[in-house]
Amino acid sequence: MSNGERLELKRTDSLLVQVSVQSLGMDRASNTPVVILQEHEGERVLPIWIGPGEASAIAMELANVKFPRPLTHDLLASVLSGLGGDLHKVVISRVEENTYFAEMIIRRNVEVISVDARPSDSIAVALRLKADIFAQEELLERTAVDAPGEKELGEERIPAWESDTGMAAEELNDYLRKLAPEDFGRFTP
Repeated sequence: MSNGERLELKRTDSLLVQVSVQSLGMDRASNTPVVILQEHEGERVLPIWIGPGEASAIAMELANVKFPRPLTHDLLASVLSGLGGDLHKVVISRVEENTYFAEMIIRRNVEVISVDARPSDSIAVALRLKADIFAQEELLERTAVDAPGEKELGEERIPAWESDTGMAAEELNDYLRKLAPEDFGRFTP
């Protein structure tokens, strides 16, 4: 599927918009990790508050950090591939009472399976398998948040990740490389 392409979901006739992980940071108010999904070829974003373990899994994949033994999301990706399945796409499908829901659309031969999953887990697996991520159009329309590309601090412009966490991309990469497996539940860069 090409960048920015929109797809009709047949069973609900809802419009899906392709998104990608724009950034990962911490919500200072709640001290909770947030993944920011941004539409391809657009400015709209979808922030989703996630758990620290899933934030670490996403951050490690974004930073291309690999471990000698598979972690949970790596294991799921390996099992899926080993069983002859292909993660066709992930769909962030709805929100109910501030909880987001996602579906992992898996193809195996001619069979298509939809698996209910948390968006954070789905995103972590999709990144590992290079699968497309989509969000329902209405979720992007509900979120009136500007894309956090850069923030102005006086005369200097810096990336949003750096301004939110105080860490540059290289520092994040070093931080993730030094994590021990028992540290994964503590996402505190």
